[in-house]
Amino acid sequence: MAKKSKRGSGPRPGSNRAERVAARKARQLSAVALPPRPFAGFAAECDLVALRAFVASATAELDLTADPTNRVTLATILPGAVPAIVRAIDAASDADGRTVEGLVAMQTTSELDIADAATNLANSIGWAGEAEVGDEYELSDADGVLTDVLKADEPLKIVVHDDFSWWFAGESTVPPEIAQMLARANETIMPTARLTPSSGIGAPWWVDAGDRAHLRWVRPENEDELMSALARLHAAGQLTLGEGSRFAGSFRTHGLLVPVFDLDNEKHHEEWYDGVNQFDERLVEALANTAELTGEERRSRDGIRGRQITLR
Repeated sequence: MAKKSKRGSGPRPGSNRAERVAARKARQLSAVALPPRPFAGFAAECDLVALRAFVASATAELDLTADPTNRVTLATILPGAVPAIVRAIDAASDADGRTVEGLVAMQTTSELDIADAATNLANSIGWAGEAEVGDEYELSDADGVLTDVLKADEPLKIVVHDDFSWWFAGESTVPPEIAQMLARANETIMPTARLTPSSGIGAPWWVDAGDRAHLRWVRPENEDELMSALARLHAAGQLTLGEGSRFAGSFRTHGLLVPVFDLDNEKHHEEWYDGVNQFDERLVEALANTAELTGEERRSRDGIRGRQITLR
């Protein structure tokens, strides 16, 4: 892992850079009237949102527009919730023989994280691709453009992990204080799987929460149109993944709507594929219906909206 620096992870209060960062943050916040879609236009938009909003432990090697010095890997979260780190790797483990890997996180504690997720991710990727082992990432006030560094038309090849041991891959020993942190982090992970519907639409993520399982399906459609389609299915008694499932509600995050289903956790995640595909077919059909909602469908829509929350 990168060595710890004595410098802080952000700009010092009163510094010129602190003022520039604060000014950019103010501009960004004032420009955001509605929940933005920071990853709109990317084939991986729904998965990027899922990795940022609720997936615990996963990684994906990134396909970048340029050939960086280091291998760059996307991660859900890094130790200390920092935006990025670099570490030494065995050249034999990299297809191009690189000896340094940059890891960039979707879930961070950066003060600009909410205001401009795409810019921050672009800055982190740029730094991780060229930084040296021992460097520590500092929050940048640069206006990075994600499409300049990450290929927009490529899906993510996600690896879901059962723990956070990948934080220290290749290290023979982990310091005791770090081992305790790792153990606590591992205790928070629940069995998780990314399902792939036949249509390829959106990103359905299954998780076993203990007493029951859940399916969170990040969808790319316009929110109002998707809400109307869900209402049509609810009014018709078809808002379900089949026996052992129950529609639990929805939440909005990064400009996308995420329907959530409670599931019988006695069934393995792969046993839900038939229900997922059947629901997807019904939903696509409902999305194509442009007729006015009936009274019953409007009541269903109002009920679904009433239980909706927004995650930032």
